[in-house]
Amino acid sequence: MDTSSNINYLPLLMQVAVAAGFVVFTLVATHLLTPRVKTKRKEENFECGIEAQGNARFPVSIRYFMTAILFVLFDVEVIFFYPYAVNFYQLKLEGLLAVVMFVAFFLVGFIYVRKKGALEWEK
Repeated sequence: MDTSSNINYLPLLMQVAVAAGFVVFTLVATHLLTPRVKTKRKEENFECGIEAQGNARFPVSIRYFMTAILFVLFDVEVIFFYPYAVNFYQLKLEGLLAVVMFVAFFLVGFIYVRKKGALEWEK
């Protein structure tokens, strides 16, 4: 079988065409078939059954975002331990030193964040 032939891509192109056609069809059909009733009540903000009160755009402390980013950072660090744990016996001392160095970099970053006071809420 000739692998350089373009006919081998035909099933893939057909699948992409059917998927794209379905998306276009769905978007057009929902746009044409939905009722357009605009009322003042329908245009109001609604969330969880509670009537809207005041402005939804209030300032959020930057400490909240810094804590969230730190959580994601250390969560990702834990994810990188999985390949090490799976290959623990094959990596031997070299792998252990690499993981210790990896943790040391994060520990230095964590100490820096603590010194800057990013984890202190009442300031």
